[in-house]
Amino acid sequence: MKPISKVYTALIMIFLFAPIAILLMFSFNGTKSLSVFSGFSLHWYQELFRDEETLGAVKNTLILAVSASLISTVMGTAAAVGMDKLKRRYLRAAMDVVTNIPMINPDIITGISLMLMFVFVGRFFGAATSLNFGTMLIAHITFCLPYVILQVLPKIQQMDRSLPEAAMDLGCTPLRAFFKVEVPEIFPGIITGLIMAFTLSLDDFVISYFTTGNGFQTLPIRIYNMTKKTVTPKMYALATIIFFVILILLLLSNVFDANTAQTIKEAREKKKAKSKEV
Repeated sequence: MKPISKVYTALIMIFLFAPIAILLMFSFNGTKSLSVFSGFSLHWYQELFRDEETLGAVKNTLILAVSASLISTVMGTAAAVGMDKLKRRYLRAAMDVVTNIPMINPDIITGISLMLMFVFVGRFFGAATSLNFGTMLIAHITFCLPYVILQVLPKIQQMDRSLPEAAMDLGCTPLRAFFKVEVPEIFPGIITGLIMAFTLSLDDFVISYFTTGNGFQTLPIRIYNMTKKTVTPKMYALATIIFFVILILLLLSNVFDANTAQTIKEAREKKKAKSKEV
């Protein structure tokens, strides 16, 4: 069975990564051909950096993704801490359901419902434009927030409950104990949630399409508008750059998680050794 499992795994990996490999290869193609690789060239990367409209969409996307990921990480961490402190089971169950709804709900339903809400509120207050950067930011925070909570909450539940109590016994205020003791313990979950929120916001199209206003265009919307005419290989070049940036972020996150886990393990071993000596 081992050779069969290896072949099956190889086929799955090829199926998943072959499209990305083809995209990377043709981003260096010297011509517009999508089937014939005529030779290595950086022409499409040069064309990409000359396209002001596409670069503007990239800038908008990064501003939106960074803003949404930072705000959702702060709010998600606070929400996870609050959910962990709930004593009654039915309240915890209700919060779990509310947290899971944005993830389970189809994007098109979320996008349309948010659009209707923003338009209603805008008309109610007499705003000239109901949809703008602010509405898209709120929408991105809405669907990023549950993913941050689900990354931070398990880290809080795994944490030694006696650590913040010991810090407060030594004179720390509850707020100081949280930042000095609890945050370092759950920091890997916070970083993972931040990266996940950033990638989700960067990738989103459906919700952004329904909640964006005039004059603000993200990269997915820009690419969608280009598909009505033609998608040039400079989009492959941009996709290649984004792919490697996300890959580097994920590698750094994994290395950080591994180092943090090793540090925690060593600290616990030293603590056990000292307790045995005593």
